[in-house]
Amino acid sequence: MLKQLIGKLDLKKINLRRLLLYFLYLFLTLVLQNMVLTHIRPLGVCPFILPAAVVAVGMFEGAAWGAVFALVMGVYADMFFIEMTVGYTLLFPVLAFAAGFVSQFFINRRFFGYMAAAAGALLVTGLMQIVWVVLRDSWSMVLLKNALLQALWSLPLAALLYFPPARWID
Repeated sequence: MLKQLIGKLDLKKINLRRLLLYFLYLFLTLVLQNMVLTHIRPLGVCPFILPAAVVAVGMFEGAAWGAVFALVMGVYADMFFIEMTVGYTLLFPVLAFAAGFVSQFFINRRFFGYMAAAAGALLVTGLMQIVWVVLRDSWSMVLLKNALLQALWSLPLAALLYFPPARWID
């Protein structure tokens, strides 16, 4: 009976090791974001690396699987950052799908292509955070300055997030 079940699942097509590695990668990124990076605030702005991690998974696993991993990451990010309610759950799969699609047809999966996609994702996330604040409160130019600084502080750490998934591709 177990052989029949394994035959139906066709585990040869599913790389369980890589699946677990990506879940561990995203979990450790979330822990790093919540435990370490929230205490580092140059000029009052905290680096935010979760969009860059989602872009890395989307680029290396493709649009569909990247969106699935990003959906899980978005749910957990919304649990930790309660001010966004469901914002990251909606945004992260879109970012991962876009990164996977763009890397499949338009840019390569090398470091500079990843950094361009990560910078775009960080800027889009900053703009979404601005929109979220404006919908609840009011507009201020400080919001734009904070979003740009957050993207700038996040880019050096985003560069480090490229290397683990880049080593896992076959």
